[in-house]
Amino acid sequence: MFSVLYNLYIQGLGYNDTMNGQIVSIQSLATAIMFVPIGLCGDFFSRKRLLITGALFSGIFLIGRSFDYSASGLIWFAVFSGLFAGVFQVLAIPFLAENVKKSQRLKMFSYYSSLVLASQVLGSLGGGIFADLLHTAGLAKVTGLQTVLFVGGAATLVAFIPMLFVSEDKKAPQADTPAQPVTESAVSAIDDKQDVVHSSEQGSKNDTLSQKKDSRLIGQFVITQLLIGFGSGLVVPYLNLYFTNRFSVSLSAMSLLISLGQIMTIVSMLIGPTLAAKVGSVRAVVIFQVMSLPFLLLTGFTNLLLIASVSFLFRQALMNAANPIQSAILVDRVSDKRRGIANSLMQTAFMIGWATMGPVQSYLVTTYGTYWGYAITFSITGSLYVISSLMYYMMFKEPKPSARVLAANR
Repeated sequence: MFSVLYNLYIQGLGYNDTMNGQIVSIQSLATAIMFVPIGLCGDFFSRKRLLITGALFSGIFLIGRSFDYSASGLIWFAVFSGLFAGVFQVLAIPFLAENVKKSQRLKMFSYYSSLVLASQVLGSLGGGIFADLLHTAGLAKVTGLQTVLFVGGAATLVAFIPMLFVSEDKKAPQADTPAQPVTESAVSAIDDKQDVVHSSEQGSKNDTLSQKKDSRLIGQFVITQLLIGFGSGLVVPYLNLYFTNRFSVSLSAMSLLISLGQIMTIVSMLIGPTLAAKVGSVRAVVIFQVMSLPFLLLTGFTNLLLIASVSFLFRQALMNAANPIQSAILVDRVSDKRRGIANSLMQTAFMIGWATMGPVQSYLVTTYGTYWGYAITFSITGSLYVISSLMYYMMFKEPKPSARVLAANR
């Protein structure tokens, strides 16, 4: 509900696109700042309790955002809701990863992402229709939007209740080896001491190598995700404004369109594991991202609502279908102890893109208008996606599944 209607609520209060860009940027920056601390806390404390806290306080601050009019209040509520919004983004995937079998992760991530999108479909479609009904019933536009946003905030607030009943698979810490009394058998074991020391040194060396490998992999993931974040931050937060500004569509029509995009994304996410099994996970990610580019550019340059709608739907589905596959690649290649910080750094890189691109997007649209402004932003986004996809393939490319099977049978 917030993703579809909040920009329009700000616009309804009389603020211009610059204010919308500032709010998106400040919220994204606040979220990005918290990603690393949240990831570190998730590696050392109960992820379940952190998820409960995130849902509780996110709901409280979203409700506050629904009723504030002042520029300073809108910005401060954006900051505080952004601080807690990152909890689910960072910890949901590591929480699932540690509570399901490795062989089930890709399917579980796809199911999770699909269910998240399904709930967003209900929120997007229901929110837009509800706002239009309230306006038809005689409520002022801003009052109707406030009411719908309050419902969305309340829904986020009560999300902490089912989290209370989620079980958490905590790994039991290894007990220290108890001290043994000095006996004849202990004395006779002195000859084996050098082997024990050598084994300890080898373990320390392996841990150092693992840490270096993880650091390199995390750095590569972060670079590609940063480029995706820059591109996404120019377009995605403002798609509702794009359709209402360029085509003057109603809230219900715009909500229906975004909901259809989410439904198509659900289908493509469920297809994702099958494609990954055939061509490999990395190739599947690149295929989905590259296939989305023509539809992205078509959306940016067309003046026909039908073409813009269809191309938007395909871009939305194809680009987002790669997300659960990327999550599976990350958790498979990074060691368990650094999985939380890895995911938090990935999310941080993405949100930095959103935080920095808000003013750029608002400047381009206000300077060049609702046609060329959006055409330029969509083109820049497409270029960044191409660069990111090429880098992703070169850094993480893998042998085809058939080649891996032949190698394993030799």
